[in-house]
Amino acid sequence: MDIQYIGEALGFGKFGNLLIALSFSGAILAAISYFFSFKRPSENKAWQQLARSAFFIHSISVIGIFALLYYLIFNHHFEYYYVWQHSSTNLPWEYIFASFWEGQEGSFLLWTFWHIVLAWFIIKRGGNWEAPVMVTVSLVQAFLMSMVLGVTILGYKLGTNPFVLLREHPDMANLPFIKMADYLSKIDDGRGLNPLLQNYWMVIHPPVLFLGFAATLIPFAFAMAGMMTKRIKEWTTPALSWSFFGVMTLGTGILMGAAWAYEALSFGGFWAWDPVENASLVPWLTLVGAAHVMLIHKKNGSTLMSSLLLVTATFILILYSTFLTRSGILGDTSVHAFTDLGMTGQLLVYMLFFVVQAGYLIFINRKEFPKGQAEDPIYSREFWMFIGMLVLVISGLQITFTTSIPVINKVFGTNMAPPADVIAHYNSWQIPFAIIIGLLIGVGQFFKYKKTTPADFWKKISMPLFVSVIISAVAIYFIKFDNVQYMLLFFSCIFALLANLDYALRVLKGNFDFTGGSVAHIGIALILLGSLLSNGKSQVISQNLLNIDLGKDFPNNENIMLTKGDTLQMGEYLITYKGKEKIGVNVFYEIEYLKPDYHGNNHEYAFTLKPRVQLNPRMGNVSEPDTKHFLSRDIYTHVTYADLDGLNKPEGEGEYAEAKQHSMRVGDTISTSNALVYLKGLSQDLDRNQMGLQPNDIAVGAVVEVIDINKKQHEALPLFIIKNNTLFAKDVFVDELGLKMAFTKIDPDSGKFELTIAEKKNNKREFIIMKAVIFPQINVLWTGCILLILGSVMAIRKRMRDNARRNNTDN
Repeated sequence: MDIQYIGEALGFGKFGNLLIALSFSGAILAAISYFFSFKRPSENKAWQQLARSAFFIHSISVIGIFALLYYLIFNHHFEYYYVWQHSSTNLPWEYIFASFWEGQEGSFLLWTFWHIVLAWFIIKRGGNWEAPVMVTVSLVQAFLMSMVLGVTILGYKLGTNPFVLLREHPDMANLPFIKMADYLSKIDDGRGLNPLLQNYWMVIHPPVLFLGFAATLIPFAFAMAGMMTKRIKEWTTPALSWSFFGVMTLGTGILMGAAWAYEALSFGGFWAWDPVENASLVPWLTLVGAAHVMLIHKKNGSTLMSSLLLVTATFILILYSTFLTRSGILGDTSVHAFTDLGMTGQLLVYMLFFVVQAGYLIFINRKEFPKGQAEDPIYSREFWMFIGMLVLVISGLQITFTTSIPVINKVFGTNMAPPADVIAHYNSWQIPFAIIIGLLIGVGQFFKYKKTTPADFWKKISMPLFVSVIISAVAIYFIKFDNVQYMLLFFSCIFALLANLDYALRVLKGNFDFTGGSVAHIGIALILLGSLLSNGKSQVISQNLLNIDLGKDFPNNENIMLTKGDTLQMGEYLITYKGKEKIGVNVFYEIEYLKPDYHGNNHEYAFTLKPRVQLNPRMGNVSEPDTKHFLSRDIYTHVTYADLDGLNKPEGEGEYAEAKQHSMRVGDTISTSNALVYLKGLSQDLDRNQMGLQPNDIAVGAVVEVIDINKKQHEALPLFIIKNNTLFAKDVFVDELGLKMAFTKIDPDSGKFELTIAEKKNNKREFIIMKAVIFPQINVLWTGCILLILGSVMAIRKRMRDNARRNNTDN
């Protein structure tokens, strides 16, 4: 007999599944109809009308899915697995809003939505490009909607459905409470948005990033349309504006992610070379290259094949990044990747379909591409733009190769290890590329298209070059770079900055319509310069000066131990740990900073920072920093250790807290609330007769040194005794510090020993271990981000006005 479940709103799920089916079939019908629309000119109008109607149904269905899923999320319909998994009743409304795209299904739908928005611009303003471009767009939409179908065909599951019921999901179906008719009454709340993602950047970063992903489709679709209609040379004109739009939106999304990482993550920087970060960066590099070689093609008709290959590579790399992120192949190498939902094969088909489509169209049109064109002279803008494109591509190839090591190992059965120090590895490769790019964006605009006389070029470039050499020499002397690559990069950035500023003001006379490129180039120069100064000259000011080893996990030259109420010197500041406060899932630690007064005789209050530890049962507790922003630097502070076990426990006079087990090797140090416990070694020099031990009995002592806050040393010798095959681990006491410990386990295989340590509650002094870093001139980087986006907007505006002017002339 079927169970009659109580409280389920099944109608919403059925309607949602209907909308998914309509959107999927509408996309397929649109692709077919648009194909016949340009293939059968005599029937063009009828096929176009059908195609537009089908795409309209697809669009309305996707918007309906959005509205319905949001209704279920905001009304807490936890009978649906996606709602239960990603939302909860106690979330603020903005995080409930953002929970939509936490999961794979929601992010696929977000991506699909942006394609729809961009596609309707093509439908309304694409003219005779509409049909061939929309063939590719509609095919992409069909593939994306297949990712949320959640149907099984011939034993293969196609996608994961956001409207699957909680009791039908494989992870839940076998749980006993699911078999109860009123199981919904047993569910108090959903799992909620991952605490790591409960940040305002989660509300704005993914939508912008996915708009950037979506924008890369349009130049690719124009390229495919150009080959399908034999307009081999014409497609670059409309695709150019869309390429700059993609550069702006995808770049903005990447920079937002960098800002989020800097603000909320504790690796101390805005870029960690995480595989998922890299997978977004490489398509941006190739799209920048594509936009520039399309400019070359616009001027002299060359680089058509390069333009085609780069816009194709950009879109395929976006699909590849999707595969990396969602297939689970990255494993533990990325903190950003989704878990594997069993769609690896489907994602591969998605990517390979468009690889084959592009390859086939290039092959059948191979004779249409211009051949035997004269090489560009070395004193021409197009020559150096092409060189810049090659540098970007080589840079992207290096990043892609290292990022793809898990894929290479999987495909070829190799056992290649990723770099031990990821940041150092990438920097060693990418800094030389950055130096070259800085020099190229400095000299590039002083060349004219087709040809520039050497005398004219050197006359224009001499002033910014001379000033850059002087400024760089003086700055490098005072900054004291100890790395030749850093010195060259600094000069490259200063030269790129001054050369583009000079070009915009002196050559272009500040003409707003033509300075977009210069502004964007200045932005890139400032981003590179800010990266160099903030990371290359960052300074760790938290150093432990108490001559107490904090242990291998907390190096003394990077960490400081603060006992509540004590004031210690840290750099130019005096700092005091004032206490903690638990608010929701966050524990805030109040650190007060005092600075020397005007005369330098006394210290006065400067500011307070509140780094926090986010309590996260799902993924482990996470330390999140707090940063004090100054015009010339940031002071970045985060907690590297805090005792969280006693957060909700009352204090007890004269009683010991619950004992903790510590697995240690000889030489290891662990922290208690008021001391450091150092395992010096083992001793068998014991009075076995006094213990009444037989020859076969075992007795080993752990030689422990306990160092208190005042650096006073205390000795303890807990014993590990096996007598008559029975373990005896008697507590020993360090009464001055309120500690008791026992030696409870020996693991000969690992060489580790287990000490159990308990502390008295009434003498426990609260402490934290903290790290603080100064990032100088980080605002240079953020200024560069703003200018890069502004320059891209200016370039898009100019391209759009040029296209409108051209269309008016044609009409």
